Amino acid sequence: MTAPNISGEYDYEEEREKSEEESPKRRWVNAMLKSAKRYHKLCPYFDKKTGQCLLYPTIFNTIGKCDREGRYDNCPIFMKFLENAYDSFTRRRKVLPRDFQELVNQAFLIM
Repeated sequence: MTAPNISGEYDYEEEREKSEEESPKRRWVNAMLKSAKRYHKLCPYFDKKTGQCLLYPTIFNTIGKCDREGRYDNCPIFMKFLENAYDSFTRRRKVLPRDFQELVNQAFLIM
C-alpha cells in the first residue's frame, strides 16, 4: 500500500497507476520501445519524404501525417501498435518477441 497523504487517506489513484506501470503488457511495450531505440533514430514507420505515418492507416483506417516529425518515444500511435501486437500474440498464445527486430520480422502474423 502507498503511504497516506496529508489528510490521512490512501491515494488509490496513485496505487492504480503504479499497478498499470508494472503490468506485463506495459513492461513488454516499454522493452520494445527501448529495443527500437537501439535500431532506429526515427520511427521506422515514418516516411521522411512525405511526412506520413505508415501506422496511422493501420490504427485509424485513414491517412495521416506524423505530427511528431518521426520521434516515436511516447507516440500514441506507435504505442497503440505495440499494444495491439501484444494483444495479438497473447490472444493466439504465441511466444512474445524479445526484440523489436523479431517483432518487425513477424509483423505479418500480427494482423
